[in-house]
Amino acid sequence: MFTTRPDQARHFRSLHTSSRPLALPNAWDVASARVIEAAGAPAIATTSAGVAWSLGSPDGDALTRERALELVSRIAAAVAVPVTADIEGGYGQDAADVAETVTGVLAAGAVGVNIEDGSRPPGELAARLAAARQAADRAGADLFLNARVDTYLFGLGDPDTRLAETLDRARRYVDAGADGIFVPGVTDTATIAALAGDISVPLNVMAGPGAPKVAELGDLGVARVSLGSGVAQAAYAAARRAARELLDSGGYDSLADGIAFPELDGLLSGPR
Repeated sequence: MFTTRPDQARHFRSLHTSSRPLALPNAWDVASARVIEAAGAPAIATTSAGVAWSLGSPDGDALTRERALELVSRIAAAVAVPVTADIEGGYGQDAADVAETVTGVLAAGAVGVNIEDGSRPPGELAARLAAARQAADRAGADLFLNARVDTYLFGLGDPDTRLAETLDRARRYVDAGADGIFVPGVTDTATIAALAGDISVPLNVMAGPGAPKVAELGDLGVARVSLGSGVAQAAYAAARRAARELLDSGGYDSLADGIAFPELDGLLSGPR
């Protein structure tokens, strides 16, 4: 599909449009990435929480950079579509560490990253974003740098000024080199429209049950819609249901909706 990594990067960037938002059901391992690609996804985005869980770690900067990058490399090698990696806060203590992480992400084959502010001061994420951009520029890579603003996800600050705070952070992050702004935790249409109207780069939101449909979000100005750890959580819930059914009643009906063995096995043995 793509002959070079720069072709992938250009295509991935072009997918960010509110006229047809980029819909990303996030993957956490090679098998989930192949399943999502086969379902028709034009790109693969990882979920840092799902990746951490699959490797036996909790979410929240507990996973080591080396293990995270190894997983990104395996996913990028397994799919033909562009890959963007969720790297939490950058897997490092400071901006220099984040630059090293981004260099590793590019070497692993990804064309985009998510970096989050979390509980960090906005100035610290701005410095991390600037370092990430510089690392990509040094590598000659067209990296799509998505900055996550966690004001709504974590309920930071005064609710009456949260929108203004979010927009202020977004401007700082764009000035630092962000190509997109990700604001998870928002489902209110008026707030989403206000964010899209005042943010100068593509807006990414996180969707789930109760959120507007992808097309509706596009009408509000959203260019990218992701599911975060939601798909991984649903998959682990399916495992729990099957386990409880087997152990409690001795039944197996919860397995009825599984992907057929030949189909799933074929996704991992067929051509990439």
